[in-house]
Amino acid sequence: MFENLSDRLERSFKILKGEGKITEINVAETLKDVRRALLDADVNYKVAKTFTDTVKQKALGMNVLTAVKPGQLMVKIVHDELAQLMGGAAAELHLEGRPAIILMSGLQGSGKTTFSGKLANMLKTKNRKNPLLVACDVYRPAAIEQLGVVGQSVGVPVYSEPGNKNVVEIAGNAIREAKAKGNDVVIIDTAGRLAVDEEMMDEIAALKEAVNPDETLFVVDSMTGQDAVNTAKEFNDRLDFDGVVLTKLDGDTRGGAALSIRTVVTKPIKFIGTGEKMEAIDVFHPDRMADRILGMGDIVSLVERAQEQFDEKQAKELEKKIRKNQFDFNDFMGQIQQIKKMGNLKDLAAMIPGVGKAIKDVDIDDNVFKSIEAIINSMTPAERSNPAIINQSRRMRIAKGSGTNIQEVNRLMKQFDQMRKMMKMVTSTSNSKMMQMANAMRQMKGRPH
Repeated sequence: MFENLSDRLERSFKILKGEGKITEINVAETLKDVRRALLDADVNYKVAKTFTDTVKQKALGMNVLTAVKPGQLMVKIVHDELAQLMGGAAAELHLEGRPAIILMSGLQGSGKTTFSGKLANMLKTKNRKNPLLVACDVYRPAAIEQLGVVGQSVGVPVYSEPGNKNVVEIAGNAIREAKAKGNDVVIIDTAGRLAVDEEMMDEIAALKEAVNPDETLFVVDSMTGQDAVNTAKEFNDRLDFDGVVLTKLDGDTRGGAALSIRTVVTKPIKFIGTGEKMEAIDVFHPDRMADRILGMGDIVSLVERAQEQFDEKQAKELEKKIRKNQFDFNDFMGQIQQIKKMGNLKDLAAMIPGVGKAIKDVDIDDNVFKSIEAIINSMTPAERSNPAIINQSRRMRIAKGSGTNIQEVNRLMKQFDQMRKMMKMVTSTSNSKMMQMANAMRQMKGRPH
């Protein structure tokens, strides 16, 4: 995501590297390259021009401090303007209704149905809501079944009326059902078309008027680039939606939609889809996205993803086991599952400042844990709980059962043993330091003031 744009912007800033001060000439040269980089990323031409004009005015109007190099100042100005271009701050969902109603809109293939499931999952797990999914795509073959599968995968009920083609009636019945069963959020998945047409617009406009949603979200495939922006404008002219959802931002996208859409439709980007898993949904933070575009990483989002998978009680139990050198393959498998839930591995690594550029040409396979999981799954419960009993004959059986070879099993056993020793050492050291700090504080308390 944004890799080409990041590279081009970095090259643009090099024009100012080594310059003693900002001048109209070197700024113009830098921004000419920045504008080209934005256009190559499929950013709307008017948006790109206005953006570079604003940056130029700010750059020429600033006195460069002796401690700040011109190139650094330009990066700071571009960062702030990129964040502003994308909305400035994260936009929240407004869910005041009882039940609150969210109406999904967009073209066919944009990922509306999958995103509806992701949003339901997020509201259920993070916001402690009790959502109901509603199948109002009555035209696409298997659309109702697809939403049913999605709902089942996240443990959220789905309301549908397979024989009914009247979406206003279906939505009304679903809202009554939600009130009766205590669902506090209703997410209505609607039909899309391959292109914007009058029939489609009339139907969703009538549906919006009938249900009066708290939020109308427009879901768009970010890989369609500038076409996504044009479609968003057409939908907004008819629907006056509340926010945009960009899907497939983990794919090979040039990022133009994310940078243009806020300016063109004057509506905030509220969420982004970052993968195929039901957990792969993020609130859109313009400042964090600006960090990533400029290769600064996004450590805040990385920590948030880790915290979502963090179980405090489980972590304390794990620490006790590590201290007693009882960390086993069951615990190891649990840690792997937590990492996998955090999302695409390359995307996670790119959130670490400085790492994104280093790994841009490295292929990080999301199936990297597959052989490890196969080996652990081929162990008996006793072997997983007590790795010390895994002798050579057991290793040969495990290799055969997991479809790997004895070398891979031996390598995993060696790495696991090294990891156990290291974890015990780190835990012991940190506990020792905590004890030293506690003793020092006690001594300080005892001293006269």
